[in-house]
Amino acid sequence: MCGIAGIVSSEEVNQELYEALTVLQHRGQDAAGIVTCEGDRFHMRKDSGLVRDVFHTRHMRSLNGKMGIGHVRYPTAGCTTSAEAQPFYVNSPYGITLAHNGNLTNTQTLKREVFVQDQRHINTDSDSEVLLNVFAHELQELGKLKINADDVFQAVSGVHRRCRGAYGVVAMVTGFGIIGFRDPYGIRPLVYGERRTEHGTDYMIASESVALDVLGFKLIRDLKPGEAIVIEKNGKPHLRQCAEKTLHSPCIFEFVYFARPDSIIDDISVYKARMRMGTKLAAKIMRERPNHDIDVVIPIPDTSRTAALQLANRLGVKYREGFIKNRYIGRTFIMPGQQLRKKSVRQKLNAIDLEFRGKTVLLVDDSIVRGTTSMQIIQMARDAGARKVYFASASPPVRFPNVYGIDMPAAEELIAHGRSDAEVQQELGADWLIYQDLPDLIAAVQKGNPAIRRFDTSCFNNEYVTGDINQDYLDLLGVNRSDQAKSRRDAENSVIEMHNTA
Repeated sequence: MCGIAGIVSSEEVNQELYEALTVLQHRGQDAAGIVTCEGDRFHMRKDSGLVRDVFHTRHMRSLNGKMGIGHVRYPTAGCTTSAEAQPFYVNSPYGITLAHNGNLTNTQTLKREVFVQDQRHINTDSDSEVLLNVFAHELQELGKLKINADDVFQAVSGVHRRCRGAYGVVAMVTGFGIIGFRDPYGIRPLVYGERRTEHGTDYMIASESVALDVLGFKLIRDLKPGEAIVIEKNGKPHLRQCAEKTLHSPCIFEFVYFARPDSIIDDISVYKARMRMGTKLAAKIMRERPNHDIDVVIPIPDTSRTAALQLANRLGVKYREGFIKNRYIGRTFIMPGQQLRKKSVRQKLNAIDLEFRGKTVLLVDDSIVRGTTSMQIIQMARDAGARKVYFASASPPVRFPNVYGIDMPAAEELIAHGRSDAEVQQELGADWLIYQDLPDLIAAVQKGNPAIRRFDTSCFNNEYVTGDINQDYLDLLGVNRSDQAKSRRDAENSVIEMHNTA
């Protein structure tokens, strides 16, 4: 999962791109990058780390220009070096830079095509660099010295024909403008907005509407699946549908976990969707245990708070903050290695004993992926004196990998994979485990926009919306995403960096 942003303005954009990436930091904590365009020249700064650590005053001063794009990332196929930080750049044709949120599912095929047919070199293992070169080749095939919006739309159509999987993209062509486009299924989010100033109208593209809000842009709408927007450097926008066939299937995990609650995605308030998840989960609890003995509902901060509060209200049970979070520790299921994940949980959360002592506690989390964090939190509740520890997940069991841009582990490392709910309960050490039902999760999100008839729910039900995922692909993905593979890459990258430092 990554966060992307692009701005065309009447003023310098470096500071606003920095602020946009800071707002989108929850979408990626592995690396950050900004590219601005001044006349016919790009200025780039990118590196591993958080936004605040990558950009210092000396970097910001060099990022001149009134249009630019930015990116925050975490790796979708294991650990990376700074060489895979985005945006990526190619000099031919015109000079193009691109940032990508999502994951291509036909990367290996495309790599061969790009090398053999397009005669282009790929320098990293990133599918985003492949996507950039496909886009660049489609533009180059037009054979024009100077391009216009129609040319860009034609190139995006070519990308849709060749690329499979999920992609929300911002790109910039030197001296021309910025481009945004979304895959034909609309799996990953992408919105755009405008801001009127005394000098004209500025435009912005971003992964989430909250980035627009913070910078004073008015949200116009989401890009439709397969749609592209071109904003020329003079601020003139153009929109066009570039895919022949579309089937709107946004990723439901955006609403469960990734997006900020103050964002609106595909006309659905993330906050209200999570409230409805809490309502649905409370109804299930009342069906299964109408005479429950829950004394207090405690959320696992931060994503589950909205659902947990609504659940407590519906049950008529006290809601309490029982865990205090260290906000300087990253999200644990996307951390690159099981040992690091285990170590981080105790650093991340600390229990307030008086909220647990002698009580039957219902802990609420947005999801259970590996189970590592959940297991330790349940033990923390017991250590704090809880009489019984129940655990509720606002989403169904995560039993299958996500192939569209979320770095969920190999299937065998998912605690619910191949296990019944009762077996997961036993593994976690909970006195009772309750999951959200998938139809209830879909209903909770869909109520915000009934026009969306389908969501990507593949990590829950093994149904991949793009229709090109088979067991061979999943097996290969599992090999690349396993903790063993990540540990090996960590070791290799450490050796490389030590050699470069020496």
